[in-house]
Amino acid sequence: MRKLDSEFMKALPVIQKIQEAGYEAYFVGGSVRDRILKKPIADVDIATSAFPMEVKEIFPRTVDVGIEHGTVMVLFEGEGYEVTTFRTESTYQDYRRPDTVTFVRSLEEDLKRRDFTVNALAMNSEGELIDYFGGLKDIEKKIIKAVGSASERFHEDALRMMRGVRFVSQLNFSMETKTELAIKEHHALLEKIAVERIQVEFVKLLLGQGRQIGLRKMIETELYQFCPGLASKKVGLTTFAKFETRLVTSTSAWTLLTYFIELPVSEIEHFLRNWKCSKKEIKHIIKERIAFDQRLESFWNKERLYQAGLDIALEVETLVDGFQQESQLETVQELYEALPIKERQEMNVSGSDLITALKRPAGPWLGELLAKIEYQLLIGAIPNQQQAILEWALEAVKGEEA
Repeated sequence: MRKLDSEFMKALPVIQKIQEAGYEAYFVGGSVRDRILKKPIADVDIATSAFPMEVKEIFPRTVDVGIEHGTVMVLFEGEGYEVTTFRTESTYQDYRRPDTVTFVRSLEEDLKRRDFTVNALAMNSEGELIDYFGGLKDIEKKIIKAVGSASERFHEDALRMMRGVRFVSQLNFSMETKTELAIKEHHALLEKIAVERIQVEFVKLLLGQGRQIGLRKMIETELYQFCPGLASKKVGLTTFAKFETRLVTSTSAWTLLTYFIELPVSEIEHFLRNWKCSKKEIKHIIKERIAFDQRLESFWNKERLYQAGLDIALEVETLVDGFQQESQLETVQELYEALPIKERQEMNVSGSDLITALKRPAGPWLGELLAKIEYQLLIGAIPNQQQAILEWALEAVKGEEA
């Protein structure tokens, strides 16, 4: 563990400055865990014995991102580093936030309050690992285990139960028996947690390399019963847990979830609103689910490919591998590139052009005619040239009036 990775080397001067001021400072949490697992490191977090105001005295540029809980963002050489004071926490009346936070000077006391042993690790500026709770051994055994009493950890913050099954999926680990039993015993506490926080963990679970086992643990511990719209969907979730294809986007994950729990397209918007998904996400997922259902029935045609768009079409194509069909990404790409138009804005005629040429006032007929022109261009019945389109439109209107 002695040689530090580039992410830690960039942050090392921050730790050294804290140490020069007479305080302890360590790299902590997920970045240390991921370094041991040789995974890409995202954010580097620092824990210190210096109290927040002492940290602010050391560095000229800081932001109080969570100073009441001991966290100060240190701005250093174009980067931001969260520096958090060692702390202990009191009781948790709402199963989410501690009633009070007490700053301490002990690293061990700080690590004791963390959720799982694999996250209760620290590393000093020399690259030496500090492991009070057997996190390294649990990483070697590929197991998710609560720090200390699992029941206490989950009563402190009930979201930790979802984080537990998420880490099972994300790290492709198993779960220690006592930890799993504690989740099953206290799963109803998840009702106390905001849906937005549950959603973050759930999506990460669905995108994890061990999604199958993570989803099974979510079912076995009955956490799913307190997730929006899933309480009565055990059968569908169980089937989804057997699906082997690796998911890489949140939209494809939601698309498949709605498919496996047999949610009609007409109910998807309500379901996803309850999950606090954005309007943009919901629109994309509905569009993708429609395209996915159609793709399972038959291969793409021009109209369906045009309606879906390339991004959704390729996303759908990656999913059909798991349904005893061969994905044809290159063919779909070629078919899409060959479309005469990719969107309505590419039509070489506008509504005002049609009003002028046909000498008719605006009305419902205009939208209907534009849709017909769009389809004719798509199937190649008329070229995308203004004069040709106007001539076709004139004939079409005459035919309707005859």
